[in-house]
Amino acid sequence: MTIDPRHKSHNLLDGPGRAPARAMLKAVGFTDADLERPLIGVANTWIEVMPCNFHLRRLSERVKAGIRAAGGTPIEYNTIAVSDGISMGTEGMKASLISREVIADSIELVARGHLFDGVVALSGCDKTIPGTVMALCRLNVPSLMLYGGSIMPGQFQGHDVTIQDVFEAVGKHACGKMTNAELKDLEDHACPGPGACGGQFTANTMAIAFEFLGISPMGRNGVPAMDQRKDDVAFECGTLIMDLLKKDIRPKQIITRRSIENAIAAVATTGGSTNAVLHLLAVAREMGVRLTIDDFDKINRKVPLLADLKPGGHYTAADLYAAGGTTLVAKRLIDAKILHPDQITVSGRTIGEEAKAATERPGQEVLRPVSKPIKPTGGLVILKGNLAPEGCVVKVAGHSIMHFSGPAKVYEREEDAFKAVQAGKIKAGDVVVIRYEGPSGGPGMREMLGVTAAIVGAGLGDSVALLTDGRFSGATHGLMAGHVAPEAVRGGPIAAVKTGDVITFDIAKRRLDVNVTQKELTARLKKVKHPAPRYISGVMGKYARHVSSASEGAVTT
Repeated sequence: MTIDPRHKSHNLLDGPGRAPARAMLKAVGFTDADLERPLIGVANTWIEVMPCNFHLRRLSERVKAGIRAAGGTPIEYNTIAVSDGISMGTEGMKASLISREVIADSIELVARGHLFDGVVALSGCDKTIPGTVMALCRLNVPSLMLYGGSIMPGQFQGHDVTIQDVFEAVGKHACGKMTNAELKDLEDHACPGPGACGGQFTANTMAIAFEFLGISPMGRNGVPAMDQRKDDVAFECGTLIMDLLKKDIRPKQIITRRSIENAIAAVATTGGSTNAVLHLLAVAREMGVRLTIDDFDKINRKVPLLADLKPGGHYTAADLYAAGGTTLVAKRLIDAKILHPDQITVSGRTIGEEAKAATERPGQEVLRPVSKPIKPTGGLVILKGNLAPEGCVVKVAGHSIMHFSGPAKVYEREEDAFKAVQAGKIKAGDVVVIRYEGPSGGPGMREMLGVTAAIVGAGLGDSVALLTDGRFSGATHGLMAGHVAPEAVRGGPIAAVKTGDVITFDIAKRRLDVNVTQKELTARLKKVKHPAPRYISGVMGKYARHVSSASEGAVTT
């Protein structure tokens, strides 16, 4: 099937009446020849504040070169990005999830306003990845997303380290297990250059998920940020968008219920981030595909955990790439008869056809064979119960705790819980409860890596559990339940928990409960006095009023 490759831009540029538009474009250097070709938006999330997106200007130049070589006219435009790793543990972290919606809105608006015929989106840090894809779903023009790639691991005391190690070192330092000099040495060497966080944290989780979804070309997102081949991949994506335009392949043909199931399976088998639940729910909503939080657990039960990746495992995203990459992951899941192999990708080939090209480095130990999984089921589970009627998400990759009961230590803000850990007030057997950090209550559903890493660094990772209506970083590991829904500010039972209440995690039964009767919970909730909103105006106030539950993807309506 083919279309006019200038199916949108001819309305912007053709005919005597469009002379003013052409005149303005010529003012910035476009020629008549340029304006007679298809206009391809290059949506770039470059920003100078973080390594994750810092190198995207370099890649955008290669994408644009590829577009020109294939007969198109690229027009680059920018959007925002918020660094999770830098803002973590501060009020600034509340901007992170909100930025996903702004990224999607801004990419959509520029492309609609200038009638682009196709779009290539460049992503890096966590929220830029789903934000770009959400925009592509809305636009439904021939398009693809390229992830800028992972940072390489740093070196500290003779071994590989990532930013996860720095966060956990803060906890070690607080309890006297690391000196000032050691912490400084680790800080100076953990992040050796551009690229997104190196473990199977949220960025690499979503990069893999979107290859399996089909909206990114298979095997290309996994090329590390500073690998020389990344430039070639970017040029290839520039030529590929012109091929998509010629064949009229659009997101609605690629992103289906079955391709979303493929993406969930990829997250489960690689021990990916809990944030994948939020982001895939949001993408499904943009495409009008019915998906619920329970679907993640159903798929997780069928999928073996095969990748030994940080934070729960031993290896980084760069190691997975060297071992055979995401194409090898696809082959493993097809061998296990888990993937839907007939789903088309932006290459024009199906994911099954892509998997046939997989190669495996001899002796690699990053990705297990299906016959010898790390665990028989995947890395994410969904719990429900009287504390989470709409559900919550627990990452089980990296630990084997299936049952935990303990007294609650309740905190109204992340900062209060972090201070308690630093002061030694959290003891083995405790269940830390952090509330009023949900999508609306925060607002912005902050990640709790500062707290969870401090708990691990203090040596309590296997003896303390935590639950929150906020989120977790992909670098979080241990028994941690996030996205508890409904959230506290919207009447969720988490608002009624008191310090000393016994909370039970039962992973096998998929339950999260507090030992309080429903009658008592209801009575307590009637007496709850929620804290005053921290923001009532601006983007934060607007988001707090319009955001949906985490169980629905925390999307704005």
